[in-house]
This record gives sequence, structure tokens and C-alpha cells, in this order.
Amino acid sequence: MPQQGFSPVTRLRYLAGRARRIDVASVVERAKEASTQHGKALPLVVADMLFQAGVKNVGFQDYIDYDFAILTPAERATYMTHPVSNQISQKYDHPDYRGLFQDKVEFDRTFREFLRREWMVVDADNADDLRVFTERLGTIVTKEPVGQAGTGVHRYHAAEVEDWGQFHRGLLERGEILVEEVIRQHDDLAAVCPGTVNTTRVTAFFDGRKTHILAMAQKFGRGAVSDQMTFGGFYTMLDENGHALGAGYDSHGHVHELHPDSGVRIADFQLPMIDEVKAFVDQVARVVPQVQYVGWDIVVGPDGPVLVEGNWGAGVYENKPSVTGIRTGHKPRYQAAIGF
Repeated sequence: MPQQGFSPVTRLRYLAGRARRIDVASVVERAKEASTQHGKALPLVVADMLFQAGVKNVGFQDYIDYDFAILTPAERATYMTHPVSNQISQKYDHPDYRGLFQDKVEFDRTFREFLRREWMVVDADNADDLRVFTERLGTIVTKEPVGQAGTGVHRYHAAEVEDWGQFHRGLLERGEILVEEVIRQHDDLAAVCPGTVNTTRVTAFFDGRKTHILAMAQKFGRGAVSDQMTFGGFYTMLDENGHALGAGYDSHGHVHELHPDSGVRIADFQLPMIDEVKAFVDQVARVVPQVQYVGWDIVVGPDGPVLVEGNWGAGVYENKPSVTGIRTGHKPRYQAAIGF
């Protein structure tokens, strides 16, 4: 996509990689979803998906998630997609500094002043420290240094540990060496799902002087340790004032007008302390200015925002027209801020 200011080499490598990994059966299954949901002929949907992927930089799952089968070309052009997001990451996130975000231990060290929670790293000699830490907090969250989509994240209760030596060894053997205090979330978030810390994904771009907030999504869990979709979580997009744009949804075809457990109406959700959240994102975006394009996961606590993690491969969260009734996406905001 050289006309958009991205390297044609990066684009060609990305396309070549996708061509090698393409799973035709998976594409057809996705196409069947769109065909059934929107009443479109299956062969036409398959052909359209392949065209959009090869020519228009639209991922196969993007096509399904954002209801491209019912959108006009002009409406489709307003949607941010994963291939375009990847190109932005490759261009604006310096390779020498990506490790500070990929490694959760390094991330906690780099952004320690914004974590606003206790944490420690397990090593071969600190079994006693781990016990004291865990018993004092009661419940802890452990993380493998490298993981995504909530993988490698676990929750343990001190009252359930019978053998502390074995517990310590188990963490080391499984690579769960980062141990953190459980974040306390704001009552407005806990009202929706108290059993999961519900994070807000703020996708932002730092241009060297100003931090541009490109999109905001509120994720909700189902009581598990993570609010990611692999744990049954879902999300809703937020407007500039932090208000939900509609019901919740995920990439598995589930739509939630109400939270399945609490019964709270998702479309009524208002993120508390939205001004503080925006100011907080501006602060964290300046810590590693070499990584300009980041998806920040934040939790609003009782006393303000708390940083969970930053994703240099920011991913994409977008409107789902069949759920929200909104048939345009956030790409114009990205283009205005980044200049592509």
C-alpha cells in the first residue's frame, strides 16, 4: 500500500506470509457465517473476502467482525483493519524497543510508576518472599513474561495453597514468574462484572509532540482472570466521551445487550474518569517515544487509571454495524493523526 505511505516491501512480505498460511477451509467457514447472517450468496462472499484481503488490506476475520458483507465500498473504506494496523506498527514501533512491551517483566520495570500495584519476580531463591507476598495480599495474578490474548495469565488464592515450596517450584517450572497484586477496579466497572478486572483498550499514536487517541473499547469479562475473548469476554466501542456505542460483541458471533451474569445493559455504560484516562494515556505514551503506536490496556480504579499493559502490535477494535447500527469506522481518525 505505498500510496498510503507504507513500505511496499513490508506490504509484500505481509501478503506473502498470509498466502503461505491461508487456510481455505477456514475462509469458507467464515464466509458461511456472513452468507447465513446477511443473506448473501456463499460464492460471492468467498470471492469478495479474497478480493478484500488481497487488494484492500482487509483481514478475513475483519470481514466477518465488521460486517463487510453489508457495507458499501465507501463505508468499508472507513474501517481500520488488522493488515493496515500491522503496517503502522512495523513503520512506527522501533524494533529495538518492542521488547519493552513484549516482555511483561520488562514492561513492569519500564512503566512501574504507572502500575499502581505491587509486583515481584519469582526466582530460585525467593520462595519465602513469595509466600509473604501472597499471604499478605490474599489473591495474586501470575503471568508468563511473553503471551497474548490472556494466555499465560493465572489467578491464585493464598488460602488454597497447601505446600508453598511446591507452589513456588510450580510457578518457576511453568514460567509464571511475574506476580502481581490484583487490581481494584472502580465501582462502575465492578457493577458490570465484579469477578474480572475489566480493561479499557485505548489505541493511541504519539507523534513526538502530541498523543492522539484513535479508538477506545471497553472490554468485559465473565468472572475469569482475564476479559479476553479466549476467557469468554467481549467488548463495546466507546465514543470520545467514554460512553458505550451499543451492545457488546465478540469474534464468535455472540451479542450481549445485557451482561450475561450481572444483567447490566451494556449500551448504558459510561467509563468513569474519562478525562483522567485521556491524560493518563498521554503520560504513558511519552515513556518510550520510539514506540509510537500502542494499544494501551487500562483499568479505571477508585482513585484513577491504572496501567495493565501496552501492546506495540495494537490490534484493532471497531464498530459492528449489525449490532450498533453505526456503519462507519475509525480509520479517518488514524489517517488524520498518522498521515497515511
